Amino acid sequence: LCCNSVCIQIFGDHHDNYVYLWERDCSVQRRHQKIIEEAPAPGLNMSVRRRLGESAVRAAKAVGYVGSGTVEFIMDRSGEFFFMEMNTRLQVEHPVTEAITGTDLVEWQFKVAEGEKLPLRQDEIQLNGHALEARVYAEDTKAGFIPIAGHLKHVSFPTFARVDTGIEEGDEVSMHYDPMIAKVGFIISFENEKKSSYEIFVIV
Repeated sequence: LCCNSVCIQIFGDHHDNYVYLWERDCSVQRRHQKIIEEAPAPGLNMSVRRRLGESAVRAAKAVGYVGSGTVEFIMDRSGEFFFMEMNTRLQVEHPVTEAITGTDLVEWQFKVAEGEKLPLRQDEIQLNGHALEARVYAEDTKAGFIPIAGHLKHVSFPTFARVDTGIEEGDEVSMHYDPMIAKVGFIISFENEKKSSYEIFVIV
């Protein structure tokens, strides 16, 4: 890759409090859609992480943003990063951020909407472990991975993973909706955590 897509999760409340919850690497994409998300982003030192986070928070503050948002940057091989866009919502890949920070960002959304202050200050948001998430799509592998509808004859997810899905064995996948049917994520929080999470990912 000539560059990476690095996304910073931010939160703001009605009391002018803002935080960043570290970063996600979302470089593995297809047809402009993210497929695999990883947190924290590999190859970044803490200085660069903080610069990214502080830049994202400044952008949110500049517009008086409230709630969950993701500021996306393009980072080149030299480590320079450039603003790409801001997504004003809680994104599909937020579970990897929850995993490495020990937070529930959906709960945060409700608290902020009710006028409460953010649950944590910036210095209280710890970075712990390594997380990976893969999106599972209903697609025809023999026809260029085009979306496919049909009956789910067998569904089996690993018991040691976080699975966000609304499907069960026997369900019908409709042609009227997005083909993503599940998100499967892993968090490892011990020494050599990155290597371990990659190994589990390959096994699955």
